Amino acid sequence: MALRLIDISAIKKAQKNIKEIVIKTPFNKNSNYSNKFKGNIFFKREDLQKVKSFKIRGAFNKISLLNSKLIQNNIVCASAGNHAQGVAQSCKMLNLFGTIFMPVNTPNQKVNQVKKIGKNNIEVVLIGDNYDESHNAAISFCQSNNHTYVHPFDDMDIITGQGTLFLEIIQQSPKKLDYLFVPIGGGGMISGAISVFKQLSPNTKIIGIEPAGAPAMKNSLENGKNITLDSIDVFVDGASVKRVGEISFKFCKEYLDDIILIDEGEICQNLIDLHKNENIWVEPAGAMSVSALRKYSDKIIGKNIACVICGANNDQSRMPEIEKKALIWNDQMSALLNS
Repeated sequence: MALRLIDISAIKKAQKNIKEIVIKTPFNKNSNYSNKFKGNIFFKREDLQKVKSFKIRGAFNKISLLNSKLIQNNIVCASAGNHAQGVAQSCKMLNLFGTIFMPVNTPNQKVNQVKKIGKNNIEVVLIGDNYDESHNAAISFCQSNNHTYVHPFDDMDIITGQGTLFLEIIQQSPKKLDYLFVPIGGGGMISGAISVFKQLSPNTKIIGIEPAGAPAMKNSLENGKNITLDSIDVFVDGASVKRVGEISFKFCKEYLDDIILIDEGEICQNLIDLHKNENIWVEPAGAMSVSALRKYSDKIIGKNIACVICGANNDQSRMPEIEKKALIWNDQMSALLNS
């Protein structure tokens, strides 16, 4: 049985619910990429959102809807960074206390930003080598202390909040979109995209994108069931999980038009290009949608395309590694062309 799409009226209600904390980010045509790929390519700039990520939408919507009893039990979340910032901002605004579990290898910039945003309203606990291990620790902590867990993606109120991003795109777009490129981590954002576009713009093809080192959704879709990966490459920290959400897997299984994997090195090259040519500074996950255009270059000629630039919480100290990965990918591409 197919999972029912979230009603547009619920997403409009969430849009009103979060309007005091969320800004309507730009949705503009990018001339350079439009010329390069011979189409009309629009960027949805969630890198300019408060806390530099779309995650504030779902986090604030979820936490503001909790009843008073659950709120009094304190808020807990696990996150590689962006959801953590959204929860920290929400706790600060609503004067709640939250405990935020983050992997030990989370970029320092993200950890410091969470502490800066939440101030005395949050405590950060660094534990685990990836999001999944942090998540397990957070769940155990919740159960031991009767606290309230705010899941980063496998929650209908979270997904409804993320859906407001795509309602904005529908409202802002001057043209009917042929393609929508959306990064996939746990699947909250892609689920919001599916709920909005399959109802309001059903002819738009929704293309999901995962980093090659963490293909949890693609492997699950190919297996016909939600599977847990044995190991992942956590370089694209904003979109690398061993297991996607149960809700998002059902949405994608039923409604997703295509899913593609992008090499981490290609993501790095696009991150560098965005900074150098567009003055857009993003984290690796934020460059994923733009990175996917090359693989769809033959299909998007003359079409209207939207790319979600989902986050900008990058750490400058990562640039040597980013440049190295980009160089390796370019060398591999050159070797293929010359073979």
